[in-house]
Amino acid sequence: MDMPYFGFYFDPTYILVLIGVAVCFIASAQVKTTYKKYEHVISRSGYTADQVAYMILRNAGITDVSIHHIPGDLTDNYNPREHTLNLSDKVYGSRSIAAIGVAAHECGHAIQHARHYVPLTVRSAIIPAANIGSSFAWPLVLIGLIIPRLNFCMTIGILLFSLVVILQLVTLPVEFNASRRAIQIIRDSGYLAPDELKGAKSVLKAAAMTYVAAMVSVSLQLLRLVILRNSRDDN
Repeated sequence: MDMPYFGFYFDPTYILVLIGVAVCFIASAQVKTTYKKYEHVISRSGYTADQVAYMILRNAGITDVSIHHIPGDLTDNYNPREHTLNLSDKVYGSRSIAAIGVAAHECGHAIQHARHYVPLTVRSAIIPAANIGSSFAWPLVLIGLIIPRLNFCMTIGILLFSLVVILQLVTLPVEFNASRRAIQIIRDSGYLAPDELKGAKSVLKAAAMTYVAAMVSVSLQLLRLVILRNSRDDN
């Protein structure tokens, strides 16, 4: 007998969701473990992360970006609309090589913005559409699952969710490029000694893997939706 609510309660494709959750959990645990390993390793330069960020921005000719201390655990970010570089509790004021690496990474985003780095521009353009897709995709998919005659809603939902996947895909080169810029800058400027640079690289590599994990997770969710849509057609 056909299952009219296939996918609404339990179905075998939930394994794809669980795999995505596991991948994200492992990546998140890895970045926290790596950061913790190097957050107590103090840079011999004596500079704090916010001081390094200030010098990187000024050396790059960027004078319209302000640096702020924000609450949270590794909530660091660069806001292109407000031209602010926001450093979290563990990073702002810290002299650790982990904090300096993270601050330099966020400076990498500011430099991308100032240099009109194409993937960043594309990502910024996609974000509004991806937010809409994220908000409406699942309600439409559920409507299509519950009401067979509105099966077209599933197709629309899948297309909208595809925007989320595209956003994650475009995010990857943006993040990896920011890390490459950060490592090159702190190496060339001497903010970290060669042996200290290894620790900063490890932190940024672990952080980059969280974006890879996010990409894997949303891709698996999209695959699940396509499988559910095809199963509904077969039924």
